[in-house]
Amino acid sequence: MNVFRILGDISHLLAIIILLVKIHKSKSCAGISGKSQILFALVFTTRYLDLFTTFISAYNTVMKVVFLICAYVTVYMIYVKFRKTFDSENDSFRLEFLLVPVTGLSFLENHSFTPLEILWTFSIYLESVAILPQLFMISKTGEAETITTHYLFFLGLYRALYIANWVWRYYTENFYDQIAVVSGVVQTIFYCDFFYLYVTK
Repeated sequence: MNVFRILGDISHLLAIIILLVKIHKSKSCAGISGKSQILFALVFTTRYLDLFTTFISAYNTVMKVVFLICAYVTVYMIYVKFRKTFDSENDSFRLEFLLVPVTGLSFLENHSFTPLEILWTFSIYLESVAILPQLFMISKTGEAETITTHYLFFLGLYRALYIANWVWRYYTENFYDQIAVVSGVVQTIFYCDFFYLYVTK
């Protein structure tokens, strides 16, 4: 495991912690897209099913469990604990516009036609577009709280570091995963769109 992967994981975890601390301290989930958080929970659930079948390392297992717990705690805080502060009117992105094509693509383009592999591929494709409801919400309201922008910044940094990880692995291990790389680049482009929205709004 190289430094880019570790820093990427730390950046990703920091983004989620920033979001959870924001919700807990303010007792509000204003400005946060619950739909994006549902998609991220679905991403982690379908990607980390190998927890039950394959042991890679203690680090890998701990990080997967932490991401799963954090994802579901976030969804719980938005839809149960602080649901009165949730802006459902502006969190109006139609999830089927993402889920239907992502599901179809995961069956058509994958490494092997097995249930776990299809679900892993689904998670990769879904992660690349999971931030769209949040970006849609920001563009619709024209507002982005500072803490929400910090959250998105660290998510964007995570993607950038993972691209560096892929480049490093290609040159040091001759490893290249086209599905992960293409999806990651698409996701990074969406984060660039967020930075554009942040500057202009």
